[in-house]
Amino acid sequence: MNHEKHERHENILFKEESFTLQGAIYDVYREMGSGFLEAVYHECLAIEFRRRNIRFEAQKTLSLAYRGVPLQQVYRADFVCFDAIVVELKVVRDLAPEHKAQVLNYLKATGLHLGLLVNFGHQARAEIVRIVL
Repeated sequence: MNHEKHERHENILFKEESFTLQGAIYDVYREMGSGFLEAVYHECLAIEFRRRNIRFEAQKTLSLAYRGVPLQQVYRADFVCFDAIVVELKVVRDLAPEHKAQVLNYLKATGLHLGLLVNFGHQARAEIVRIVL
């Protein structure tokens, strides 16, 4: 099942917020290039988000439950921005289905509907995949 829904251009979920986040992501990539560890890009993005007055929580803990019983295991999203958008960072040559599944699971755990999967390991430019639940 494909969880990357195609959104009609005029009805894009969190269009302005996504545009702002993408600008920050591309600026970090232009400044830093590829080849650094994920933690470096995470720190750079936090700086850029503050510069742009983007509301965010870094390393946000996402609680899980099984049949209504809270689990001890938790997820940690790299960022939750604007209280609405999960931003997950990777530094890999190519994004894999399990990376997309991870973001989808974050969306299910939070009840949020939009995730941006960001790959700083792509050579030509930062790769951003929108995942909508």
